[in-house]
Amino acid sequence: MKRLENKVIIITGGNSGIGKATAELFCREGAKVIISGRRAEENQKVVDEITAKGGEIIAIQADVSVAQECEKVIAETIKKYDRIDVLVNNAGIADKHMPITECSETWYDTVCKIDQYSVYYMTKYALKYMEHRGAGSIVNISSIGSQGVAGIAYSAAKSAVNAMTKNIALQYASTAIRCNAVAPGPTPTPLNTPEQIKTFHGEFASLCAKHIDVTLPTASAEDQAEAILFFASDASKAITGQILYVDHGTSLY
Repeated sequence: MKRLENKVIIITGGNSGIGKATAELFCREGAKVIISGRRAEENQKVVDEITAKGGEIIAIQADVSVAQECEKVIAETIKKYDRIDVLVNNAGIADKHMPITECSETWYDTVCKIDQYSVYYMTKYALKYMEHRGAGSIVNISSIGSQGVAGIAYSAAKSAVNAMTKNIALQYASTAIRCNAVAPGPTPTPLNTPEQIKTFHGEFASLCAKHIDVTLPTASAEDQAEAILFFASDASKAITGQILYVDHGTSLY
C-alpha cells in the first residue's frame, strides 16, 4: 500500500532541490501534491515531469515570504481539494555564511522572511483547516545551521524554525495534529553549487567548518525526502515536536 495514498500535501519551494525530490517521492507514494515557488517556468517543468510519470501534482506560483501569497496557496488548495493533510515548509535560501559584522539589515530581513516567516505564515493559515478536520502533519525543514554553524541570518532563522516546531507541537499535542522538523546537513542542491559557494563569505564559512565534520559523506536530496516522508506519513503518528538531523553525523563533531 502506498504510504500517502490520497493525502493532500503542500510543499513550498517544491520546484528544485529537496522540495522537488520530496514532490517526486510523495507522488510515487500516492499523494496529491501542490508545490509552490516563485519561478513559474521551473514550477511547470516539475509538474510536467511528474505528471508524465503518472503523479498528481499542480503548482501555484507564490512568494511565501509574503503573508498574502501564503494565504493564496492555502485558499487555492482548499478550493481544489477541500482539505490539507500535510504541509511541508521547505522554501528557503542560503545566507552566504555572512557573519553579523558583514550582514546588512536588508540581507538579514530577506533571509528571515523566506526561511522563517514563510513557516509562520504557511503554518498559521494551514492550521485553520487542519483544526477543522482534527488531523494533519506539518513538516518544517530546518538545518544543522540552526546550531549556529552558518551565517547569522540563516542560523537565527533556522533556530526559530526549531523553536516554532516545538511550540506548535506543544499546542496540538492532545490532538492528531503533529509538527516535526527535518534538519539537513550538507546536501547538494542548487543553493550550494560551486558557483553559489563562490559568493559565500569564505573566511567565516571556514570558521564554521571547524565546528562540524565536513569530511563525512553528504546526504542526497532523496535522503532528505525519505526523512520528510516519515514525518508526513502515519508511520510517525505518535511523534511530534522532534527535530531529525539527516547529516551522516556531521553535526556530532
